[in-house]
Amino acid sequence: MSECPECYSENSRMTPMFKAYNCLSEHVQYICGTCHRCICMEKDKNRGLYRWNFPFKSLEDAKGYIRTAEYTLKKECFIYEIKLDKERHIFKVFSDKSELISYLKKDKEKKCNKVPVFRTGEYKEFPNTEVRKLTAEEVMTYLNK
Repeated sequence: MSECPECYSENSRMTPMFKAYNCLSEHVQYICGTCHRCICMEKDKNRGLYRWNFPFKSLEDAKGYIRTAEYTLKKECFIYEIKLDKERHIFKVFSDKSELISYLKKDKEKKCNKVPVFRTGEYKEFPNTEVRKLTAEEVMTYLNK
């Protein structure tokens, strides 16, 4: 399957990373107008952060959420690989290089070559995008495909 031009995923039925059923049934979703993939748009109640603000274990996981960052901020966003130590690394979505540099200054042990490992080129609006909670029927249909 080829990459969706709107949400950048190769898997149109990629489910939320944690507790898929709960996320799909309880959280506001970005519904890709092109492939209809659902991506969590809910803010964490404790920290006030969106899911795309958190670190990801793989580039593919980060790509799964970058569209929600772009939609929220109405601008192109970038994924950077952050080295935690010699063997561990994470991937994080940032809205620009200054946000990355600020993040790195908070912890001098984290390293990054400051070149994004993924970028979309530009922010685009898509006509069939929806942002809303799914119905119970939609959740079951989505999970069963």
